[in-house]
Amino acid sequence: MSWALHFLGVGSANAVELGSASAVIERAHAPLLMIDCGPDALTAYLARYGAPPRAIFLTHAHMDHIGGLERLFFRVWFDAALRGCVRLYAHAALVPVLQSRVADYPEVLAEGGANFWDAFSLVPVSRGFWHEGVWFDVFPTRHHAPMTSFGLALRGSIVWTGDTRPVPEMLAMHAAHGEIVAHDCVLAGNPSHTGIADIEREYAEELRARLVLYHYGSAEEGQALARLGYRVASQGSRFELATPRADVMLAQADAV
Repeated sequence: MSWALHFLGVGSANAVELGSASAVIERAHAPLLMIDCGPDALTAYLARYGAPPRAIFLTHAHMDHIGGLERLFFRVWFDAALRGCVRLYAHAALVPVLQSRVADYPEVLAEGGANFWDAFSLVPVSRGFWHEGVWFDVFPTRHHAPMTSFGLALRGSIVWTGDTRPVPEMLAMHAAHGEIVAHDCVLAGNPSHTGIADIEREYAEELRARLVLYHYGSAEEGQALARLGYRVASQGSRFELATPRADVMLAQADAV
């Protein structure tokens, strides 16, 4: 069975031409889990898969990563087959932030009768979660305030850092089995994002060889990162993944 990571967008908050940073983990050429839903991520998802996502993991609550949720609400609410069925996985610490940023509008529908979360199945998580027979690890990253941003790992296959400063202690645990690591990176680091100098200071050569960089500030910046010898994702990039470890998959999931 094949596994892959498809990038819907790779840009930072001000690099709208590169698409909102978002990706989809595919299993057997079908979407399994979308990561983040920024302002234009839903458009990219629909263009590739032809139907709304059935499951999304939200890394954090900056609008370039969740700004598409309101549009998704309307798409799902008015589809009886989807209403209440789209799973949103988010760390429990993010739930109050998500409520205040996207769900706490006086009337999500002008005619009333609906709460924002009625359209979804919100699943608060902590260490991780099961989804369609597969266990995903969740871990805190370093982005602005503590416990406001989280990464995702599928053991033996893929680690997604989300927006972060370097997290060598987390990758020592969650990228210890040869996983591809999709890592936030810009040319010059700042208090919220990793720079290339940070990558080279904090990570060993073996890990750097497994990085795929995204969430950069412009096409030119992505090209500069590539000239330094790194793999750099672009909008629409697809990376083949190793099959996840047996200890994170139920037997029936492996048979899908």
